Amino acid sequence: MAAKIKSGVQLESHQVIKRPLVTEKGMHASERLNAYSFEVHPFATKHDIKRAVEELWDVRVGEVRTQNRKGKPRRHRTALGRTRSWKKAVVKLHVEDRIAFF
Repeated sequence: MAAKIKSGVQLESHQVIKRPLVTEKGMHASERLNAYSFEVHPFATKHDIKRAVEELWDVRVGEVRTQNRKGKPRRHRTALGRTRSWKKAVVKLHVEDRIAFF
């Protein structure tokens, strides 16, 4: 079942989850708290993210938290620009479930 977004286009599970965020802080959370971080589609809801993670990795999701991360101003020599804005999701799994990225 695909997620419906504002423009009427349906998102599949592999379109909702863009990539896992593999950082030191994220690895610590996955080992200690069983929580995994993902970059997700900006129009995806918490229900869409939960469904996508359960379909793609065959795990049980307990909780989903989301953040909209704003782009920061950056400069390269004399040119001014911004990094892109993106959406982050932290997914906490059932105690017995794990996701192996490596």
